[in-house]
Amino acid sequence: MTGAETLDFARESIYLLIVLSAPTMLTALVVGVVIGLLQALTQIQEMTLVFVPKILAIFVVLLFALPVAGEAMSTYMNNIAVRIAQP
Repeated sequence: MTGAETLDFARESIYLLIVLSAPTMLTALVVGVVIGLLQALTQIQEMTLVFVPKILAIFVVLLFALPVAGEAMSTYMNNIAVRIAQP
């Protein structure tokens, strides 16, 4: 494996990591902002109010995103195996 191939492999790995984590991170961000606005508007400063909706929203997003993530990781692993098998 040359240096260029190693950098290409690292770039693909980072891109896959971003693609796989984006749905959950964006969901947590959106739910956190909505709950924060709700707390600011109603002046309810309960610290635990943020966690339950955020956990439920992330769980629902993971339920739908995991098959796509599994397919992406499977494809990526097959590409790695092909690279390893090349002489």
